[in-house]
Amino acid sequence: MKKLLSLVLALAMVLSLTAVAFAEPTTITYAHFSGAGAQEETLKKMIAVFEEKNPDIKVDIQITGFEDYFTKLATIVGGGNPPDVFEMNMENYLSYMLRDACVDLTGMIDETAYSKRTLDAVSSDGKLYAVPMSFSTCLLFYNKDLFDKAGVAYPNDEWTWADVQSAAEKIKALGDDIWGIYQPITYNEFYKSVQSNGGSLLSEDYSAFTVNSPENVAVLDAMVKRVRGEERVMPTMEDMAGRGDWDLFCEGKLGMLVTGIWAFGNFTDNTDFDWDVIVEPGYKDKSTFFFANVNCVSPSSKNKEAAAKFVDAMGSDPDIVKLRLDASWELPTIADQSKLTQYLEVTPPANRKAVFDSMDYAVAPPALEEQGAVSEIINNVLSTLEMNDVTAQEALDDIQAQLEDADLL
Repeated sequence: MKKLLSLVLALAMVLSLTAVAFAEPTTITYAHFSGAGAQEETLKKMIAVFEEKNPDIKVDIQITGFEDYFTKLATIVGGGNPPDVFEMNMENYLSYMLRDACVDLTGMIDETAYSKRTLDAVSSDGKLYAVPMSFSTCLLFYNKDLFDKAGVAYPNDEWTWADVQSAAEKIKALGDDIWGIYQPITYNEFYKSVQSNGGSLLSEDYSAFTVNSPENVAVLDAMVKRVRGEERVMPTMEDMAGRGDWDLFCEGKLGMLVTGIWAFGNFTDNTDFDWDVIVEPGYKDKSTFFFANVNCVSPSSKNKEAAAKFVDAMGSDPDIVKLRLDASWELPTIADQSKLTQYLEVTPPANRKAVFDSMDYAVAPPALEEQGAVSEIINNVLSTLEMNDVTAQEALDDIQAQLEDADLL
């Protein structure tokens, strides 16, 4: 009898181990946009690295292009069938976070692996609601040849926007189709720029819009004068004649340009002159964009632990980080800057250090549930300023009134 019992117990153990060995892995769904197109193969390699290290978890990737992604995601979430993990850019992340659509991940990931500034950007009231996966920022690009021809010293970190205007006027004097600076008059450029002048779109307690404050009016006035003033240094759409700002820069007809670090490869391949970058100048202080793609976990996910393990790996796993760097697909948000050496060694630009320096002045978009509606109202007015005679004060008074009437707070 004892032998039979022992045999039964041994058989039960074998069957139990066999069941574990052949258990189906947990599958998590992952909605993603930033890898669509050029980086899709890199994304798949990243997923493969994660799955190899975590054989008990499989990732079902759902890739949608940027233009359709957020509409599709809102439909899926609204329909009660959200993915386990979903990628967000900063603007939309803040809106989802304020709507309680992101799990509190505090204690579920290794926060020491990430730079403090990036974690602060995705935290609220001391709680972490997303894992930063990658970041990029904007800089001031400049054409050294045009500066040499105009007899102007190259930009440096002490420059303000007044210095930019002065240099731009001298570069513009080089020819009819030579332009000093291009910084579009848009919501993104505006909310970022006003911060460097002590301005903001919202009051400190987020209870009221402050779009038409004197600090904001001064910034918009300077932006408008570049394209409409007596000393016009920035081209209109008519002047550009179907060309984009990158086209003008690559043609050697634009002295300075505010754009993102994603232009590095394009400018390296398509320019025949020397160019470099610096941290964007400010008015009173400096302020730069903080563009980031983050991963969030849905509150309705039945696989939160597996999802948290995945988002942590996508942001900090050394092999995944290396894949991102090798592909020049933005930059990882890791705390260990020594792992980014290979990025700094690639030239041009010579001053790649400015990419990391700019993070000292990074500002996130205003935290608004109705981010889309607010940016649309502001952009609709700003987009008309290039060609009409409305003053900066009148434009911002109009925007302030529309935002208050729309009751978007």
